[in-house]
Amino acid sequence: MKFLNFGSLNIDKVYSVPHFVSGGETLSSTSLEEFPGGKGLNQSLAFAKAGANVHHAGKIGKDGLFLKDLMQSQGVNVKQVTEDGSSTGHAIIQVSTSGENCILLYGGANQEITKEQIDSTLAECQTEDVIVLQNEMNHLEYMLDTAARKELTIALNPSPINPAILKLDYHKIHYLILNEIEAKAISGEEKLENIFTSLLNLNPQLKIVLTLGTKGVIYKDSTQEVKQDAFPVHAVDTTAAGDTFLGYFLSIITKYSDVEKALKVASKASSIAVTRKGAASSIPSLAEVLTELGI
Repeated sequence: MKFLNFGSLNIDKVYSVPHFVSGGETLSSTSLEEFPGGKGLNQSLAFAKAGANVHHAGKIGKDGLFLKDLMQSQGVNVKQVTEDGSSTGHAIIQVSTSGENCILLYGGANQEITKEQIDSTLAECQTEDVIVLQNEMNHLEYMLDTAARKELTIALNPSPINPAILKLDYHKIHYLILNEIEAKAISGEEKLENIFTSLLNLNPQLKIVLTLGTKGVIYKDSTQEVKQDAFPVHAVDTTAAGDTFLGYFLSIITKYSDVEKALKVASKASSIAVTRKGAASSIPSLAEVLTELGI
């Protein structure tokens, strides 16, 4: 069994600012750093650091070859990352003094995925494989439909939210891993109880993992609800928090079929990541996570 992460590859340009810039404002940043990033890359590195067998599929330009090299050096299979994009996607990230972030994305090669690439990539998958999708790529609906025809287990991280996310067939999705903003947008509800009811109405077999930042995380399916408190830390950069959580959660739940363990380990991994600057560079190893948990 393998994880196929069909995901974005970005160059992150991170600006440290006293506060997020507002309309009409000119604001000086205190520093600029560049990091490898993109939700897809971050998630694949999290899978690899959690000990999973992960293959990454995506597209870069020649300016992004170092992203492919990095993933390969960390144990990610990058055979299905093509290099014929016009330019690699990038993100402009503001990080405030409180550690919060806001992100402006330029899709670049991430928006140049062809249906032929999707077909050839998924042709190599087996029914026991898990495919991970998010919304920084084009042809998301085609990826979902093709994966469903292959009878793959499908995990969706519906970020960033846009109208295309709302039109997907959620009956084809097994794991829905999302934050509160995304959950409210998809469900049309505000209260947590109503959010879960609405999402399960989309697909009664859905396994929902709702991350709530400092309020922890809730797992919900048709038979059980499990909560995990957040580990208190001093956050300096939350950019990779959700991606770290996703990679660790899916790795652990697939290996042990233990929701409580998966939530605990993924939450600890995420809590470590937010104490470090950068996205991909902040993701801890499984050994570090287990040591922090005393396991």
